[in-house]
Amino acid sequence: MKRSQPPRNPLGKQSGQPSRSAGAPARQFEKRPESRPGRKPARAARKLPANTPPLELTVETLGVRGDGVAQLDNKRYFVPLTVPGDRLLVRPVEETGDGIRAEILEMLEPGPDRREPPCGHFGRCGGCTLQHMTEDSYRAYKQALLLEAVAREGIDPELIAELVTVPPRSRRRAILVARKLAQGTVLGFHEHRGHFIVDIEDCTVLAPALQDVLPPLRVLLDALLPAAGNARATLLSLDGGVDLLLDLPETPDLAGREALAGFAETADLARLSITIEGGTPELLAERRAATLSFAGIPVAVPPGGFLQATAEAEAALRDAVLAGVGKAKSIADLYAGCGTFSLPLAAEGAAVHAVEGHAPALEALAAAGRKAGAALKLTTEKRDLAGDPLSGAELDRFEAVVFDPPRTGARSQAVALAKSNVPVVVAVSCNPATFARDMRLLLDGGYRLERITPIDQFLWSAHLELVAVFRRT
Repeated sequence: MKRSQPPRNPLGKQSGQPSRSAGAPARQFEKRPESRPGRKPARAARKLPANTPPLELTVETLGVRGDGVAQLDNKRYFVPLTVPGDRLLVRPVEETGDGIRAEILEMLEPGPDRREPPCGHFGRCGGCTLQHMTEDSYRAYKQALLLEAVAREGIDPELIAELVTVPPRSRRRAILVARKLAQGTVLGFHEHRGHFIVDIEDCTVLAPALQDVLPPLRVLLDALLPAAGNARATLLSLDGGVDLLLDLPETPDLAGREALAGFAETADLARLSITIEGGTPELLAERRAATLSFAGIPVAVPPGGFLQATAEAEAALRDAVLAGVGKAKSIADLYAGCGTFSLPLAAEGAAVHAVEGHAPALEALAAAGRKAGAALKLTTEKRDLAGDPLSGAELDRFEAVVFDPPRTGARSQAVALAKSNVPVVVAVSCNPATFARDMRLLLDGGYRLERITPIDQFLWSAHLELVAVFRRT
């Protein structure tokens, strides 16, 4: 197989390892300081000499990035791809303000929560970092990510619902990278904490529709890319089929364009677009409508547009949002995107005002609303909510507000919400740390947390999504 990466981390495949029972403790987790909102950034990492002596460590907990955490001689070590109880021979490689990062040299004794990972790429590929954990310990770790983030705010753990999970091979949105090497083009994901590309033959998280595109796409890029050329492929699985946005290093010539158009046909794509080094998308082929339906309303998704990564997680997020707003008849949907929540809320009869800063997404949502007809009560507004949040006075006309910000959270908007009289606020987040910060602002402003639903949208990673419902006291 073509390779663009060094040899695999020497974990080996563990078989027949004992697994912890369903009664495993929920807290096998240690908070890493750099994730705390408001904390000063850790100092720059310092590479350690290659001849640094190896150490024997036993992993005690897991950190927020999924690394094992061990203590030795009053120093803290972070070791990727480990579980509590692993006894290891490691090589220290990098020192930061939080501790020392180390890599595995030898597995001396596996911990009780280790299992054989289902993917042969695990250990090299950076897409999944937790496949080596038993199901019970993995669920406990994901639950602990949220528990730890909100514990400092005095939140009752009983307010946190059970983790909602998604199945393998369900990812409908993925960004892959490619590079043309002398021995052929590699296509896949970057290695764990590195720049090499792991050539993916089979991915345990990708939906079959996306997986099927990879082999012919690799062949296409091998013919299209210049020597040492890089490309990025954004794949979406939409109602009409696969949408592909290719970011290329140079504008293709006539032969290249013909090859791209032919690929759209042979790979049975719904749509194929290109950008040159991140520029404006250019449509090359649209064989079927590149739409995705929300509440039965089709939205023309922009090339490479943002979607919830899996349909199952989208459904769980949507249901939690709908339950949270209840019978509210006027709702603001902030950071609305293409309408993941706006359209289902409007379809239930509410008057929805959708606010989004990304023009193509907002235009797609507005067009879908117009096509749905006057019965759908939907208005839209383009606005940078980080720099120009809706004020308390603007918010007071709504019976409920939904906000779904990026990983950095919605600090400015949460400050404004805390000063408003909105009866119900539903927060959607993909980062428990920044959610905890925004939650504190709402609590200090007089809101009461009703419940939090954690959703494991990014399977076998340290990422966690959630929906939280707040009511004004």
